[in-house]
Amino acid sequence: MRADPVHEISPAQAQELIDRGAALLDTREQHEWRAGHLAGATLLPPVEVAARVRDVVPDKRQPVVIYCAAGARSLRAAYTLAQLGYQEVYSVAGGIGRWKAEDRPWELPLNTPAGATNPRYARHLVMPEVGPEGQAKLQQAKVLFVGAGGLGSPGLLYLAAAGVGTIGIVDFDSVDLSNLQRQVVHAENRIGMKKTESAAMTIKALNPEVKVVQYVEMLTDANVDRLIQGYDLVIDGTDTFETRYTLNDAAVRHAIPVVHASVFRFEGQLTVFVPFEGPCYRCLYPTPPPPELAPGCSVAGVLGVVPGVMGLLQATEAIKVILGLGDPLVGRLLIWDALDGTFSEVKLRRDPSCPACGVEALARQAQTVDAAFATAS
Repeated sequence: MRADPVHEISPAQAQELIDRGAALLDTREQHEWRAGHLAGATLLPPVEVAARVRDVVPDKRQPVVIYCAAGARSLRAAYTLAQLGYQEVYSVAGGIGRWKAEDRPWELPLNTPAGATNPRYARHLVMPEVGPEGQAKLQQAKVLFVGAGGLGSPGLLYLAAAGVGTIGIVDFDSVDLSNLQRQVVHAENRIGMKKTESAAMTIKALNPEVKVVQYVEMLTDANVDRLIQGYDLVIDGTDTFETRYTLNDAAVRHAIPVVHASVFRFEGQLTVFVPFEGPCYRCLYPTPPPPELAPGCSVAGVLGVVPGVMGLLQATEAIKVILGLGDPLVGRLLIWDALDGTFSEVKLRRDPSCPACGVEALARQAQTVDAAFATAS
């Protein structure tokens, strides 16, 4: 009886065979390959093994070492090769995962950004929609979060966990005991500490790679242009109409997307403002409502988990915008009612007469750009 041509071997045994001239095949998907592979390997995804292996290894007498992520796919591929007549096929038990765990050498494809394959982001790296390239985008992104309170707490944590490279935090307030019912980025032993400092401590404990820039000041007309300059995206975690209008108008001037959310008792609202692609905040609320119709959380109260949910959704929309994924909530207002557990959506349209992003505003902006160009010339 002919001996079984398929064998499971350790990484050490695989290295010996490779050194002696065995063909080396990687039977994973393209996005896994981009996260790192063995030097000298040829990528042969599972669906291509039977059709392409003859082109890669024409001599069926040549020993073949094949690996995948953990050893299951490579073993199946090894039996496929045996059925095709290959005489010596070796599957690496434990795959490249065991290979890396034993601190054996591996390499990245050319032009893969440094740091984009950190094991911290392994669950991102295996996703075709993210991968090393998407992770690199997150690491290079600069996001400004205005407010380190109920919305900012989960949003900041999940942006940091996702690997957003630079996170700016604007907040002038200090941690108070009444904040802790919803502001989970802070802790009781930090009462009296500036919220920016407290949030930075929590972020650094979660992901030391993230650069945190603190702005211990209130966002106003006088400083808004300076604060948002250089950021790719702004997340609005404010709780006053005045600040929202100030942020909106500056974001439109600088063409910076804003992920907006607001909460009231048991309800949350969420949308994304991309200047001149969809409506802005002034299109949604041309004038602020009377104070008695829109009391703040300190007066009306809020269920603690509501800003938590909305802050998470803000982080989700921010990551989508950074990566260019899916369908961000541009021109759509998402409304969540915590009491009945329903989401509803309202379509939003740009207001042609909007003082911030309307036709006349766009014309003024074009004139400003032309004048600046002429001066520079």
